Amino acid sequence: MKMLQTLPGSHTAPAGMERRVLRAMPAMLALGTMLPALYVLGWYLLTLGGPDDVMRRVEMARYVATGAIILNLMVVMQVAMLAGIVVLMKGQAYVADAYVLPDSAKPRA
Repeated sequence: MKMLQTLPGSHTAPAGMERRVLRAMPAMLALGTMLPALYVLGWYLLTLGGPDDVMRRVEMARYVATGAIILNLMVVMQVAMLAGIVVLMKGQAYVADAYVLPDSAKPRA
């Protein structure tokens, strides 16, 4: 039997919003990484050699930016996976392997 045999009469659905979402993912990843990084870099350069309490705020901003970058990465990955699933689901249908049921007079409860 030939692998990945398509069902007769199945067709692919036209591409929709999922293609636009997938094309936007690299830009969203870059933007979501660069904005928090530039925010922390700006704070650091403005307060270079400042008092300890200001430097603690810069350190806290760095932790917040790291969390924002990781959150952005997770959101981008999840959206990309969901858009990929939609692309796969819009493709052609394939013949599944047959599952032979055992012969029985009445089904088990």
